[in-house]
Amino acid sequence: MWTIIVTIIVGAIIGALARLVLPGKQNISTLVTVILGILGSLIGSWAYTALSGNETTSGIDWIAFILGVIVAAVLIVIYGMVVGRKV
Repeated sequence: MWTIIVTIIVGAIIGALARLVLPGKQNISTLVTVILGILGSLIGSWAYTALSGNETTSGIDWIAFILGVIVAAVLIVIYGMVVGRKV
């Protein structure tokens, strides 16, 4: 249960940071931001693990976190293009 709660919180943080690094205003809801943040976090962590091996850290893995923000930003841009709104 805590894993799901932490995933949602981290997804919200990553989604918000992704929206901050993108120029202009994004016309997407908070729910979509959280969902894209969660997806960005999962894909970024998976990519980092795939590229660097199965290294685990005893704290926040900043490289995976930054990759998650980048992936979430890309997902927000793609979402904006698919939905047809200016992102």
